[in-house]
Amino acid sequence: MLWGFHVNWFDKMKKGIRTRLVRNLEQDLWVQCPSCQQPLYKPQIERSLEVCPECDCHFPMEARSRLGLLIDPETFEEMDAGMTSLDPLHFLDYREKLARDQKSTGMRSALVGGTGRMEGVEVVIGVTDRRFIMGSMGSVVGEKIKRLISRSLETGRPLILVSGSGGGARMQEGILSLMQMAKVSAMLRRLHDAKVPYVSVLTDPTGGGVTASFAMLGDVNLAEPGARIMFSGRPAIEGMAGQKVPDDFQTAEFCLNHGMIDMIVHRKKLKKTLVDLVTLLSRGEEKQGWGMRSEG
Repeated sequence: MLWGFHVNWFDKMKKGIRTRLVRNLEQDLWVQCPSCQQPLYKPQIERSLEVCPECDCHFPMEARSRLGLLIDPETFEEMDAGMTSLDPLHFLDYREKLARDQKSTGMRSALVGGTGRMEGVEVVIGVTDRRFIMGSMGSVVGEKIKRLISRSLETGRPLILVSGSGGGARMQEGILSLMQMAKVSAMLRRLHDAKVPYVSVLTDPTGGGVTASFAMLGDVNLAEPGARIMFSGRPAIEGMAGQKVPDDFQTAEFCLNHGMIDMIVHRKKLKKTLVDLVTLLSRGEEKQGWGMRSEG
């Protein structure tokens, strides 16, 4: 009886291990589309630039994957890679959240930025990553954006900021976070006065203080299809308005129809569109005698 018990237990254990291995393998290889609910093979999704082949839903992209999509190979030079947030307000669990997201993403903050080329055109670019405290803008993200703008001012290179900051201004840093909205907006005004092009790209989701500052201040504001663009969330707005909002409310398509953004661009066409835009804006400046400052 004892031997039979051990054999039976060992068989169940092996079956359980096999089941867990199969489930882990399935999790590694398959993902469900949040829009059409279809099971999708992960390598296929990666080949299609993180876009669902069934319904064209644009999945969120990691910051470095986004840079790999937009920037010519081996031309990206990162700026301020070591900057990291402190905990000025000693906010509950903030240090733990920073440490957790730094470990899981391999990033020091929610934004990766620097210089590079797009089809040979020199640009300054920054990308926020929703995996890092929802891509929210704290003092470090704001300072990094300010330094990217300064680099554009120094070199005359067009600026591109890609926002996937559903967290908006980071509440864990209080007024230090909110002041970044004014700081980056003032710097973008300087960039505008210097006639250096700035193109903003809004991805899913972009919200709060990011929407209310740099994300909507581009010379041209683009969005990916279906991206949620907002200040307050739908429940808060419906509560204040006392009525339901349209089903497509706060989508890129709704924003385009109501004049909040200028273009919706599919991810497969994003790089070419950005190159065409910054080239056109730069040529327009030269024709008007503004000129573009060159390095050195």
